[in-house]
Amino acid sequence: MNHAIPQVGTLTAAFTQLLSSKRRGARLARLLAVTELHSWGAPQDLTERAELVVAELAANAALAIREDQNPNEQGR
Repeated sequence: MNHAIPQVGTLTAAFTQLLSSKRRGARLARLLAVTELHSWGAPQDLTERAELVVAELAANAALAIREDQNPNEQGR
């Protein structure tokens, strides 16, 4: 069960963007991440994995913010 862990090189590029806490912001985060990774020449498999991670994190953040603003909507 021991698998080699690929080593990531030194970070040479960075990207930041403020987004809306709505669903649209989560969608935009995913699209921006994919676009940036493509522009950096990242491998397709890395881009696809990052897209899933960003989509999940952004959607969870938007949901958490919405629930904080409207506590009566929790559990929806």
